[in-house]
Amino acid sequence: MTSLSNEQKQLLFDYCIGLTSGEEPAEAESLISGNEEAAEIHSRVKSVVALLESLKVEPCPDHLVEGTIQRLNGAHATEVKLQRLLATEQSRGVSVSNQFWPRLGKLLASAAVFMIGISIVLSSLGYARNRAWQQRCVMNLYSVFDGITNYASDHDGSLPAVAAAAGEPWWKVGDQGRENHSNTRALWLLVQLNYSKAADFLCPGSSGGKPLQLHASDLSQYYDFPGRQYVTYSFQIRCQQAGGKLICRRVLMADANPLFENLPNDHSKSLLLELNKELLTRNSSNHNRRGQNVLYGDGRAEFLRTRRAGILEDDIYTLQNVDIYEGREVPTCETDFFLAP
Repeated sequence: MTSLSNEQKQLLFDYCIGLTSGEEPAEAESLISGNEEAAEIHSRVKSVVALLESLKVEPCPDHLVEGTIQRLNGAHATEVKLQRLLATEQSRGVSVSNQFWPRLGKLLASAAVFMIGISIVLSSLGYARNRAWQQRCVMNLYSVFDGITNYASDHDGSLPAVAAAAGEPWWKVGDQGRENHSNTRALWLLVQLNYSKAADFLCPGSSGGKPLQLHASDLSQYYDFPGRQYVTYSFQIRCQQAGGKLICRRVLMADANPLFENLPNDHSKSLLLELNKELLTRNSSNHNRRGQNVLYGDGRAEFLRTRRAGILEDDIYTLQNVDIYEGREVPTCETDFFLAP
């Protein structure tokens, strides 16, 4: 068995914590399947990383600092109480070991500090992990934008689109029937025609995403992504505009729309969604609902804490003056951004 190089070990570590991109995931998987040492490293690292998955990232570092100080004060107070108890017992003439209570007090205080330190380290790792995923998500959007602009350059400035009449069911992601033109079919064209990679449409911060394992020769057999789990972004649904060309500062794409997280698996059924207060304030699930990365028509990408973008701060996940969705709606003007599904 060939010993792994430092570069290969680094690749395995990056793969385990979700920091690989491009062709790296495939290289890592090939290494794991063909090398016992690599498989063992992968197993050990994944078992450790699994402990981080249940951690809730602290939204504000100040809260963490404040909580840490309180816990340290609590640990100190515990030691003081034990010392007072020792002094009280000795004053009452009770026989107490000169070594036991002081050691116990120091042991408990040390254990408390140790546990606090571990919790801080794990929280910091979880925060760093999510920040890394957020940046990788931005890189995905940049890659998609490159694919869109290259496609537009080859097609007289037009955005990728499918031959669908107005009012087609844009929510039926994964339906391969010719009559159902979901909104993700436009993005699938970029994959099918090799303008973008399938991995670019999978946000690393999405818990429900799944890498697409398809050979290049099989892409032509599909009219859309095989399922919603293979594309965790939402794309613009456009109103009527001349030529369909890229317009500066228009919103092109963003992390998955939080309104349509639970689409019907049976595409023969209808979609009916009525907005409520919770749905109007919910962020995308891709980044623990802390916000969403948004891609604009000028190639700029940014992370927004709210769902509003542009000068008019339009909600990118809803249509203006629409409270009930059946999955066929379209914007009525160019300032009404709408990304779906």
